[in-house]
Amino acid sequence: MNDSSWGAPPRAGYWGPPDQGPAQGAAPAGPAYDAHDALYPAETQPMPIVPDMPEVPQEPMPSASQPAPEAPRTPQAPQVSQTPQAPQKKSAGRDLGAAIGVGVGLGAVIIASLFIVKAVFIGVIAVAVVVGLWELTSRLQERKEIKAPLVPLAVGGAAMVVAGYVRGPEGAWVAMALTALAVLVWRMTEPPEGYLKDVTAGVFAAFYVPFLATFVAMMLTADDGAMRVLTFLLLTVVSDTGAYAIGWRFGKHKLAPRISPGKTREGLVGAVTFAMAGGALCMEFLIDGGTWWQGLLIGLAVAASATLGDLGESMIKRDLGIKDMGTLLPGHGGIMDRLDSLLPTAPVVWLLLVIFVGSG
Repeated sequence: MNDSSWGAPPRAGYWGPPDQGPAQGAAPAGPAYDAHDALYPAETQPMPIVPDMPEVPQEPMPSASQPAPEAPRTPQAPQVSQTPQAPQKKSAGRDLGAAIGVGVGLGAVIIASLFIVKAVFIGVIAVAVVVGLWELTSRLQERKEIKAPLVPLAVGGAAMVVAGYVRGPEGAWVAMALTALAVLVWRMTEPPEGYLKDVTAGVFAAFYVPFLATFVAMMLTADDGAMRVLTFLLLTVVSDTGAYAIGWRFGKHKLAPRISPGKTREGLVGAVTFAMAGGALCMEFLIDGGTWWQGLLIGLAVAASATLGDLGESMIKRDLGIKDMGTLLPGHGGIMDRLDSLLPTAPVVWLLLVIFVGSG
């Protein structure tokens, strides 16, 4: 407000119009009368000097149709639930129900063929070998562009299993050599680029899958062959089960984190414990001429070979950048994901049984 618009308010006791002062010389009525006011009427009183003040912008008053703006709200801290959260349960990482169902189904087929007709069981081994070779060669071609010839591998692998059953170790070695030769010759029908890596992968696949599986067929040739194969299967499964159960429940220290992060030292202890206990029982009650202490040694060897076989295939899958070799078995992956611990264990059990109780 500037000086030109500033005026004194009416004094108490003045009853005239607001825009006029009292008459000249007339004393206003009422107790507010002062002699000084009589001498100096309102029109002649000096205006007080007030220093200039900057105008303060006045905020417009809200009208009735416009609501008043809300005052800014003070941000409140987020509400933190005081209810303690339950610790998360460990996950097995697979469909456990499907894995158990498929495992039981495969076990029923194997046991039935093993104790009914041995030739049928040899056929089961041959089929597993061919499917495993197909999975391995397919992943090699997809991930590394390595073309290991499947046809000579499949034919030679099935023949290798039959030769091991019919002719023993000599037949298995001869079939292995012929399969390797067939791989070299078959690959010559294609351009030479990549020949060395293709035939190298083919020979490796022939040794890794069918040749190691041949030792299962050779176990079957003994008089108690069905019991030997059953012992081999039971100890491998018991070792894997002990490693899984103890590792899942108590595992804290990684066994080989760069190869297989899920495996722990506690799981290895569980594998050794379960396999040694199972070996003592199997050698005492299933194998003719076997004793419990032999079973302890066989169980220890099975736990070591099964673990190394599992790590070996994990190394291959990590190099290929895949989780499973296939999807044929729900809850398990592929056939090769089930043969990983069985294949290297077969020659170990075959050899120890021959040493302890003979080949008959």
